[in-house]
Amino acid sequence: TVAVDGVVVSRRPDTLLYAFHKPINTMTTVRDPNGRKTIYDCLPDEYKNLKYVGRLDYKTTGLLLLTNDGELARRLTLPSSNIPRTYIATVNNIDKSGLMRARNGITVDGIHYSPMVIEEISSNELRVTITTGKKNEVRIVLRACGCPVRKLHRISYGNIHLGGLPVGKIKKISQKTIDVMLKTF
Repeated sequence: TVAVDGVVVSRRPDTLLYAFHKPINTMTTVRDPNGRKTIYDCLPDEYKNLKYVGRLDYKTTGLLLLTNDGELARRLTLPSSNIPRTYIATVNNIDKSGLMRARNGITVDGIHYSPMVIEEISSNELRVTITTGKKNEVRIVLRACGCPVRKLHRISYGNIHLGGLPVGKIKKISQKTIDVMLKTF
């Protein structure tokens, strides 16, 4: 037991990291001033104290990380961390020359977006990997390249994959997986 001036100092709690399958039409925030449903409305009470790692917009579904460690959340979202985030984008159409622009990096409305790794899955689906995570990056870049997004779903964040986790469910990430992520990125 450690005490300072007679007051017991508790040790820092273990770092916890969770994968959450964010449903569509939920805000990644604690409270929405417009009264829309938030991720915390979907989570069981014991997880409502967790911090989200980055954000997914209202219409984007898929993998959202949650943690009890604010420093870890900050570290995982810093652009300098270069952690790859992979999405499946359902688009109206595929413009091959537009995709080349996205693959090389593009400036849209004065904001530069880094090169994206883009794989064509089908005539209207793309696997898109980014490392910077700017607000609405995938939607903005693909729209500017002639491939407007109809549906966006994040499937991985670094070495953590959504897999078959059902919509609205949460699962704990192992300490080993956290350690690998922190050593890798």
